[in-house]
This record gives sequence, structure tokens and C-alpha cells, in this order.
Amino acid sequence: MMVHEENGSAAAAWIARFPQPVPGAGTGRLAGLRFAVKDNIDVAGVPTTAACPAFERRPAQHAAVVQKLLDAGASLLGKTNLDQFACGLNGTRSPYGEVPNAFDARYVSGGSSSGSAYVVAAGEVDFALGTDTAGSGRVPAGLNNIVGLKPSRGLLSAFGVVPAAQSADCVSIFARTVGLAVNVLLAAAGPDARDPYSRALALRSHPFAPAFRFGVPDTLSFFGDAAAEEAFRDAQVRLAALGGMAVKIPYAPLAEAAALLYESALVAERYAAVRAFFDAHSAEVIEPVRGILESGRGYSAADVFEAQTRLRAIAQRVEPMWRGIDVLLVPTVPTHYTREQMRADPVVLNRNLGAYTNFVNLLDYAAISVPSSLRADGLPFGITLIGPCGSDLALAELGQRYHHAAGLPQGATGLPLPEPRPIPGLVASPVQTMPIAVVGAHLSGMPLNGQLTERGATLLRATTTSPRYRLHALPGTVPPKPGLQRSMAGGAAIALEVWSVPVAEVGSFLALIPPPLGLGSVELADGSWVHGFICEGHALAGAEDVSHHGGWRAYIASRAAAAGSSQAIPT
Repeated sequence: MMVHEENGSAAAAWIARFPQPVPGAGTGRLAGLRFAVKDNIDVAGVPTTAACPAFERRPAQHAAVVQKLLDAGASLLGKTNLDQFACGLNGTRSPYGEVPNAFDARYVSGGSSSGSAYVVAAGEVDFALGTDTAGSGRVPAGLNNIVGLKPSRGLLSAFGVVPAAQSADCVSIFARTVGLAVNVLLAAAGPDARDPYSRALALRSHPFAPAFRFGVPDTLSFFGDAAAEEAFRDAQVRLAALGGMAVKIPYAPLAEAAALLYESALVAERYAAVRAFFDAHSAEVIEPVRGILESGRGYSAADVFEAQTRLRAIAQRVEPMWRGIDVLLVPTVPTHYTREQMRADPVVLNRNLGAYTNFVNLLDYAAISVPSSLRADGLPFGITLIGPCGSDLALAELGQRYHHAAGLPQGATGLPLPEPRPIPGLVASPVQTMPIAVVGAHLSGMPLNGQLTERGATLLRATTTSPRYRLHALPGTVPPKPGLQRSMAGGAAIALEVWSVPVAEVGSFLALIPPPLGLGSVELADGSWVHGFICEGHALAGAEDVSHHGGWRAYIASRAAAAGSSQAIPT
């Protein structure tokens, strides 16, 4: 695949190769593979600069993740460039040079793990390590048509890594396939007492259900980039074809959490990470990194505690979102910028690149960025799948299916994707089921309930819709059936039951449902969403509104009572 370069050739600003690779063990799950690491990750006897020459340190031992990967058989080729002190999402903030996009050198690579993404996309190594605090392990993946796996916090040890904001930092993995990224993750994972934020995590062992729900932000900005907006629409269609159902989620609280990273006292953690060096050598730090670190000096300890409490309050507000969705879908980045544009407006454009990334680590989520498409202008577009802490393997399984459905080449190499590989550690659920809400003749004890029970469906719970629905009695239906319609102007809470239906039986069950009824999405009283029966609007014209009864069972009972009363009247 052709790489567009400025002035004939681009300087190799992305990797410092060792005279001889650091050899891995002769055997292991990664034997024969080559990797590189971001230059804020220690390699024994090799300078770690974090893209600041004056900061240089020469560690006596490897970072924990580097040692584990060498023990697993991989060989280390070199260290990669980054936005200085991992402060940036664009790849232009380094005295060692700007890292170009692997597809068009006029454009930014994304950062701060810019060099790691470039060498993977270009095929110079098999995989690379980056770090991710605000999106640095995802943004450059999305801009370079590769996979960026951002683990749950603490799953990979950060011992031997120069911190950016230590409580939110993750070591991340770049690869050209999801399967390889997961293999690296499992080779490097494990608790480490030397890292104060390391922890033993029990990972989800089952993939998402075949019929899964993916959240889509209710407000999205692509900053005028129509190609990216179209690519994200296409991504939603592809994810739906894999069995997903889109559910709108409010993005405002996630954006509020994201803003805290740089616009509150939480930025003080950036300063604390390099305080001793910065206080003595601030002039050696380039702008705008110097300004970011300097801003952290002005906050008090009380300010930090206030910001932490605000973050926890936001997390509490957002948590119910996960009752209505299995995974959250966002664009990895909303647009591309040229390096010239970034130099002219380095703060605002950098912030735009992180529009859908900054909240993830703050709220303790896992994420994976996977390639989605190549736009008409030849630039890559990627999506990110986000899940709760510990959902790493389930996200990878869905991400791998999505990546292969997209049919893209590997990075910028032009090579086709290899066959997908099973995700280690995941086992299929014994019986995959799908929750379906019923409001009428399929309720317990009603005439059509047997269509559920004979298919092995089980009752999960009885509840109500949110107070935004109207229930109508459809004329001429046998047995009598209702039509449920969402109404934002004057609705009611309608009684319903949620049944767990074996996925293998869903098709035959739906085949029994006559028009104008169909399967859609119903909002429950707790704010979650579930598949359920809704009615086409045209069929409700002239139908009796029975919402005031609060549910179909109560309406049928009122009809029976009325019929009994009329029969008891003497003629």
C-alpha cells in the first residue's frame, strides 16, 4: 500500500532501533514475534526519555511487561517516539520529530503512543506496547487502521513505566489483528505488588449474547468531517448485522467525566508524576506540555478531593446505562487533522481527537479500538467498543468478528487479514438466551403464553415500562391483543413481563407474531431497554386507548367484570 510522504521522504522519527534485538526466550506463546515499546517504558540498560532528553534515566531492569513478553518468547527491536511525557493525542509533541500517519504523512499519527502505532501499521514489528491515560492506546490505532487494546486498569503492571496520571494509566497493546493483541495481553497480564495500582481481576468468561445491545451516544460531533460521520453510520449497520441492537444513551455525563481529566484538579496528577524533575527543569519541557504540567501546580489537596468526589458522583449517575446495553460504541476519533493544522492549533484540535476517549479510564472501563473502514480519501476510520471493567475478552471477541466483517487489510501493509482465532479464556454460555418483554396475550396465564413455555422460555421478572407508553386494544384480533406505542407527550407505565427465550427458539417464536405487531425496543421502569413487542402506528388509528388500566391483564379483567355485570341485570 502506498504511503504518501512530504518532500519525498519522511524522517524516521518513530523508532530508535537497538544495534541488536533483545532476544526473547526460545519458546513461549510469543516465540518468533518482534515488538517495540514506547519510550516511557523501561528497557534495562537503555535510556528512557519519555521524549524529553533532559529527563533521561538508564534503568537497571526491564519494566514488568517487557520482562513478561521476553519470557514469552518475543524479541524486542527498539523504542518508539511519543508525545512528550505522554501528554497529547496527536504525535507532534516530541523533540525527536513528528510521527506521520502511516497512510498519508501529511496527517497526524495520533498519540501519545505515536511511534508504536506507526511501526505496527507499517509492518516493522508484529506488535508494540503503548500507554493509555486519556486515549493514547486507541487514538493512534484508529488513525492508522490497526487494533488498539486498552485493558482494564491494573490488568497489566505499570511497574517500570513513567507515569502520566498514575491512577488512570494503562499499558496498551497495538497489533494488526485482535487475535495477536489478545495473545500479548494474556502473556503480559497478572498482578504485581510493585505497582500500587495493579490488581487481580476476574475477567468475564462468556462472550456477549448473539443478540446484544450496543449503546450509541445521543449527541455526536465529527467537527465537520462528513466522511467520518458517514463511516460511523456504516459501522452501526455492520454491528447490527452481527446481531446488535442500537440503543441511544445520554452522552452528557460521559463528556462531563472526560472534562475532569484536564479541566479540574485531577490534572494535578500529571504534575505529580514528574514533579521533582519539572520543578528543577521546567524549561526543558516543550509547549504545550509545559503548560499542562504547570497547570497542575495551582491546585490544593482539597481541590483534588473535590474533583475525585465529582468523578465518583458521575460514575454513580452513569452506572444504570449498563443495565440497558452490553457494550458502548463510539468513533475512536471523530476526524483527521494534518500536521500543519495541528501545529497551528495544538490545544483545541488535540482535545477534539479525544472527544470519545478521555472518560474510559476515569470510569474504570475496558476498551478496544478496531479498524472499520478506509474512507474515500484513503484515510482510516476506526471504532471503539467499550465495556465494564473485566470485559476485555468479550470485547475482543466482538471486536474480532467486527474487524473481519469489515474485510480490511492489515494496517498499511496491504496484506489480507489471517483467519480469526478463538479468544483464549472465553467459553460459550451453556444456553444463549434473549430477554423479550411481553405486554399482552403472552403474559403468564394468558391465551398465548404457551408459545413461550413450549420453547423453554422462563420468566425473568414482572415490571412496567417507563411512564412514556400508551396501550391500545387492537380491534378484531383473536385472541384479543394490545398495541404498545411509545409516547413522549403524556404516557403511562404499562405492566409487562420479561421472558428469557433461548436464542435458538427466537426465530420460530417471532414467526408466530402477526402484523401489525413486531419486535422493537422497550424502555423499562429502571431506565434499561429490552427487546419487546411494539405496534405499527397505522394500526392504532381508532383503537381504544386502555392505558389508564395500567396493563393488559387489568384491562381484560375489567372487560370480564363488565360482561358479568350486564348478564346479572334482569331483562
